[in-house]
Amino acid sequence: MPTLDDILEEIGEFSRFQKQTFFVLCLLSAAFTPIYVGVVFFGFTPEHRCFSPGVAELSQRCGWSLEEQLNHTVPEWGGHGTAFGSRCRRYDVDWNETGLSSPVPLSPCRDGWLYDYPGTSLVTEFNLVCEDSWKLDLFQSCVNAGFFIGSMVIGYMADRFGRKLCLLITVLINSVSGLLVAFAPSYTWAVVFRLVQGLVSKGGWLTGYVLTAEFVGLSFRKTVGVIYQLAFTVGLLIFTAMAYVLQHWRWLQLAVTLPNFLFLLYYWCLSESPRWLITQKQNDKAMEVIKRIAKGNKKQLPLSFQYLKSEDDDGEKLKPSFLDLVRTPQIRKHTCILMYSWFMSSVLYQGLIMHMGIASGNIYLDFLYSALVEFPAAFILLLTVDRIGRRYPWAVANVLTGGACLVTALVPDTLYWLKMTAACLGRMGITMCYEMVCLVNPELYPTFLRNLGVLACSSMCDLGGIITPFIVYRFAELWHELPLVVFAVIAFIGGGLVLLLPETKGKTLPETLEDAENMQKRRKENTIYLQVLTSKTCLCLGRGAAEQPSPSAEGRAALTQASSSLACSCTASSQSCSQAARQLLDFYFSPSWAIPSLNFSAF
Repeated sequence: MPTLDDILEEIGEFSRFQKQTFFVLCLLSAAFTPIYVGVVFFGFTPEHRCFSPGVAELSQRCGWSLEEQLNHTVPEWGGHGTAFGSRCRRYDVDWNETGLSSPVPLSPCRDGWLYDYPGTSLVTEFNLVCEDSWKLDLFQSCVNAGFFIGSMVIGYMADRFGRKLCLLITVLINSVSGLLVAFAPSYTWAVVFRLVQGLVSKGGWLTGYVLTAEFVGLSFRKTVGVIYQLAFTVGLLIFTAMAYVLQHWRWLQLAVTLPNFLFLLYYWCLSESPRWLITQKQNDKAMEVIKRIAKGNKKQLPLSFQYLKSEDDDGEKLKPSFLDLVRTPQIRKHTCILMYSWFMSSVLYQGLIMHMGIASGNIYLDFLYSALVEFPAAFILLLTVDRIGRRYPWAVANVLTGGACLVTALVPDTLYWLKMTAACLGRMGITMCYEMVCLVNPELYPTFLRNLGVLACSSMCDLGGIITPFIVYRFAELWHELPLVVFAVIAFIGGGLVLLLPETKGKTLPETLEDAENMQKRRKENTIYLQVLTSKTCLCLGRGAAEQPSPSAEGRAALTQASSSLACSCTASSQSCSQAARQLLDFYFSPSWAIPSLNFSAF
């Protein structure tokens, strides 16, 4: 009986029906952007200073300009408000009674802050600055904690109850919780509702990714996977434009949430994954979906394809466990390197975006430029992975990211375009790293362990996202560019580690633990060597052997000449080598010859 991939080859691996499904799922990918990187605009921290009663009246009486007012009334003012004291301390005086020459004590900002920003953000509304600045870190860390927990729960639900149902549930919860964030009465409730969004949003995004891959044929899976992630990049561009227009965070949150309710229409637009239906032994329903695909592609389903066979019908079903990820040496090495790569990709991708939010002169333009470089990153990936391979482009991308981070950290702010170019190259490099680990991770695990391997390794991505806000915002208080130096070290280590992984270009996916363990070994079994030996009179072909009588001098000379002319080293699929081997075997078994000993081995 045919498999689903056999049927898709007949009715279209990526035709009209799949393209429509792919398009509506790409909308879901784009809508995930504000949740993943929204803290850049929702939690934007503008220049700020303590509010001091009486300063405005004093400034008016003295005729000060704003700069003079800041120089006289704000401690440690350096022109750009970069010092901690200028933002978080004020002179503890009554400006109507104290002269400017009097020694005055400093005190915390008891009466709030003044922000140089026309709009509002979480920071300006809830005063998440100075001693409370860690609360902004917590806001984003809770989202990533939700990603970590929710991905596993949603992944189980998608395998247990189906992709479509799981997708619709996550869309509904995500939409409602997004609305609640927009109307949150306090910081605490905003964090709670944001955590709920994190619990369902990434799981829904991953479910869409799985649906995209399961509707298309084998030859298109890599392409649709990369383009699905490119839709996320398109979401970055749209989100930047919306943030520029709507500079009040509640309105922005409302604007990015309301379109999610339209995704509930997927109940009528999407079909259940036929691959999932087959794994659940619901072949009749799977066939209905297949007929719908054939009709949408304007193809006829052959009569011989009216019955389906699951890819895992044959053979013993193995139950994976977490111990299998570290049980054998090579898989243990793969697991550790992949976990680090996921961790590194998350820390640097989110970290570079967050650092841009606190370092940028024009956050909107800089965010736009850095998002645009994700497009060439995807195209470079598509052009290189099947020509050069996985390891070397991946290692180069890591080194490029690390080098760009160092350049960005060390170049002075006066060389803005050089600094911005380096930042964009770093963003392009880490985008390639992110997409590469998504591609390579499932290629290194055997079939029964593949889903668990991807789940376990990618969970480090979410753990990395939890600590990233603390790396960016707390280290920046010590030295503004310190997070970039940390990122560079992490990236350089990652570039060295990925070179220890086996190359998977052109290799079939491993089916067993033994296949996965032997991936790094040279596949000598695909090479045939023909060699004349004189020590014993035997023929070795694979595991077989045949004894022959001792040769005459005339026979030895003739066979030596024949075998020398036919000796070859080639792939087992080579027709010329097979013909040569057949001729030599015919020559060997000819009854008219008394021949020398011959060893014909397939390694």
